[in-house]
Amino acid sequence: MTISVFLLDDHEIVRRGIAQLLETEDDIEVVGEAGTAAQALARVPALRPDVAILDVRLPDGDGVTVCRNIRSVMTPPPACLMLTSFSDDEALFGAIMAGASGYLLKQVAGIDLVGAVRTVAAGGSLLDPKATGLVLERLRRGAEPTDPKFESLSPQERRILELIADGLTNRQIGAELYLAEKTVKNYVSSLLHKLGFARRTEAAVYATERRRPGAR
Repeated sequence: MTISVFLLDDHEIVRRGIAQLLETEDDIEVVGEAGTAAQALARVPALRPDVAILDVRLPDGDGVTVCRNIRSVMTPPPACLMLTSFSDDEALFGAIMAGASGYLLKQVAGIDLVGAVRTVAAGGSLLDPKATGLVLERLRRGAEPTDPKFESLSPQERRILELIADGLTNRQIGAELYLAEKTVKNYVSSLLHKLGFARRTEAAVYATERRRPGAR
């Protein structure tokens, strides 16, 4: 049986490289590609791939949200394989919560990526048991009161909030996350609105307070 795969990555050269790698396998077929979250959300349900390889960081959102959304509207849902350039505990937590089947760094060897596609297509998981255990422990702690405003932030907005607390400018945040300065500005405006703040200094204080032991 041929495994159908959809690729989501904002870098065309990365998509081409992965597609060429997968297409050399007799049992794998790349049925579609996208460079933005919006494109993926429009195309994946129509193509109904067995596996969706999703870049975690995107110019208009994040792969974790795409994973959650497509899995909520498709029956059966595709197995989502998250691919990222960075080791990020918060994104890993989000990926597990969104129902992802695997989480790999882009430095992964080609043969391992091919193996990962076959594993998740067969219903397997590539999530480290230790990481899954930490998520379950975090869920148990989740019985404690949480801040609904913070919970409304996307993983990308939470990362940017942390960098705001570190004192970084929009330009510096853009360089850190490989985003355009204008894109960062839009994220900042969105997270300020969700948190009910008018100034980024308020957001910085809020994020700093959340870092204190026992804060949620």
